[in-house]
Amino acid sequence: MKKAERVSSLLKQILGQPGLGEQITRHQAWLIWDQLVGEQIAARARPLKLRKGVLEVQVDHPVWMQQLQMMKPQILEKINATIPNAGITDIYLRQTRSSQTYTPRKTRQTSEPPPWTKIELTAAEKESIEDQLSAVGNSDLKHELRKLFTRQKQLDKERES
Repeated sequence: MKKAERVSSLLKQILGQPGLGEQITRHQAWLIWDQLVGEQIAARARPLKLRKGVLEVQVDHPVWMQQLQMMKPQILEKINATIPNAGITDIYLRQTRSSQTYTPRKTRQTSEPPPWTKIELTAAEKESIEDQLSAVGNSDLKHELRKLFTRQKQLDKERES
């Protein structure tokens, strides 16, 4: 690549690849993990890999490993109820050696969002975003991409002014 390209054009190329929609559906567990297991567990256990239907989760303490081992059926049930086409059949728990704990997304944001996030888009800009998203079938993915494209347009408008 000799010059920078827009995120939207790169995403169009990537999303056009065969089988990618299925992979994205399977990996939605990362997006919903905090909601599925709750803030307390999410601070101690994070999805790490997904291979052949087995979700590998890293856990930072043996006590939490034991607790999650007992909760595996309930967590699997929640995952499969929320993302039925993910094909996750088991959870493998792996203890990490690091003592670093994860801070869930909710508590990470301590400051106010940057001013450019409040820039309003025109109807034409919103329509352009919707046109780019028309080929995406998964509603959760479409929602996340809509947010990304909107932020990109807002940032572009801020840079132009």
